[in-house]
Amino acid sequence: MSRLVVVSNRVTLPGSKSAGGMAVALNAALRRKNGLWMGWSGKVKAEEEPSALTEKKVGGITYALTDLSQKDLEDYYYGFANQVLWPIFHNRADLAEYSEARKTAYYRVNEMFADQLEQVLRKDDVIWVHDYHLIPLAEKLQQRGCKNRIGFFLHTPWPPADILFTLPHYHTLLRGLSCYDLVGFHTENDRNNFAECLRRQEMGDLNGDECRVYGKEFRCDVFPISIDTAEFASLAERDAERDDDLQESFDRLAGFDVAIGVDRLDYSKGIDQRIVAFNRFLRSNKHRRRKTVLLQITPKSRDEIPAYQAMQKDVAELVGRVDGELGTVGWVPVHYINQSLGQTELARLYRRARVGLVTPFRDGMNLVAKEYVAAQDPRDPGVLVLSRFAGAASELGEAILVNPYDGEDMASAIEMSLDMPRDERIRRWTPMMERLREYDVYRWCGDFLSSLEPPRGSMGSLDRPRQ
Repeated sequence: MSRLVVVSNRVTLPGSKSAGGMAVALNAALRRKNGLWMGWSGKVKAEEEPSALTEKKVGGITYALTDLSQKDLEDYYYGFANQVLWPIFHNRADLAEYSEARKTAYYRVNEMFADQLEQVLRKDDVIWVHDYHLIPLAEKLQQRGCKNRIGFFLHTPWPPADILFTLPHYHTLLRGLSCYDLVGFHTENDRNNFAECLRRQEMGDLNGDECRVYGKEFRCDVFPISIDTAEFASLAERDAERDDDLQESFDRLAGFDVAIGVDRLDYSKGIDQRIVAFNRFLRSNKHRRRKTVLLQITPKSRDEIPAYQAMQKDVAELVGRVDGELGTVGWVPVHYINQSLGQTELARLYRRARVGLVTPFRDGMNLVAKEYVAAQDPRDPGVLVLSRFAGAASELGEAILVNPYDGEDMASAIEMSLDMPRDERIRRWTPMMERLREYDVYRWCGDFLSSLEPPRGSMGSLDRPRQ
């Protein structure tokens, strides 16, 4: 059996607070294959010379960690990856701040990853590369003579051709993806956008899931990422009274209808428009005032980037205005929490909320939508209000789909959700939950690896942890 090698910008070590469903599934696959997970350690070093890999072995998995220099962090991670690729991939070319120095750093760090990975690779390893930070990695490995099977999964959307073409040297990204044996996207729309980029530049074409670029054939397929559905549902069912902090939160929300939003602070999430829509809902439905609250949980993100600093200020000021104009001594319409919460606390809050507001302008998938569905009480589920521009909309069509740019549409959806009778809520929730149970994160991981590996290495029956 070939060894699995996972490569990502960051590595999630066992026991980490950030270990979500994807990390759990990857660790399960790595344990089964005596695998290796390589990526940035999270440490920043002063010197710019590459450092040696630091290896840790835990539970049969080898974690190979590398440090980044301060210059790499600023130009590769915060610079090209998150101030160029991230906005372009989320259709915000107006926010992209391209520079040759940033592009050079991006390819330099990918060269470094290739150099270090080459030292620990075995000839029959199967390599799975994750996300936009490392698109050129397969090309860099092949330049070093690597003949291993290499797959790539993009966790963000892939933009339309006219958006991608605003990026100088965009063709180098297309060429980099052509060096993989399998490229995975969340949705058919993402794959179609990728194919359109190739056709428009006469670089290649997509026929079914077979793609040809520069005379090289590889596969492009759709693998919608999911969550550990059973585990998340179990977390939501646990007795909140056993947790004093959580019980205090529940006491403060007692007697109110709760709409919940959970988003990392990012301009792609539509947080400010959601708050404006909630304000509009309250102004149009005076009978809902002092009875309904929006619980918006928004951990800070990428504080080093000016656009995120400005957004943090704007959202906080908006919340203050809404609460100041509509709030009373006993009622605060918007509860704004600017920190991360644990999975158990989130799951219980999802279950408590009558409405889940997931309204990004653009999102690759958005697992919050799936977590909200998984956390609901089957006998009395809440209603998911979901942006039609989130990847999850292609799977969760029974949600109330909205245009996140249209505040009136979102305000009406909140009203419709709160008025919806229980039998209709159950009718909408049931097929979504069945879908999540069938296609959970273990199925996602197994399907991708089955498609990447030779037939003898099927991973389609990847075992789930026992509950």
